Amino acid sequence: MTVARDEFQAQVPEFVPLSKDATVLLSGVAEIGLGTALIIPGERKRTVGLATAGFFTAIFPGNVAQWYHQRDGFGLDTDQKRAVRLVFQPVLIAGVLWATRDRRS
Repeated sequence: MTVARDEFQAQVPEFVPLSKDATVLLSGVAEIGLGTALIIPGERKRTVGLATAGFFTAIFPGNVAQWYHQRDGFGLDTDQKRAVRLVFQPVLIAGVLWATRDRRS
């Protein structure tokens, strides 16, 4: 069982070749996998950080599409709220890269 599929589907851009539902399900699996990998300490932390940053970068067009097409979802019901999220996406990417950096250097 999944929840909030309609909310997540609002973020899927029209150019994605998969159905919106399949895109939401696959990105959810990726998020769960990456999130789990981030909390398990290990020697591949940097690799997981890079993969997570790549995932956050890959989903950024969906956030832009949600703003551009004025689609509501997850309380983002105004252009201002959707735009603020766009500003913070690069901060999120930088944060995961910083948190998973190699501290030995």
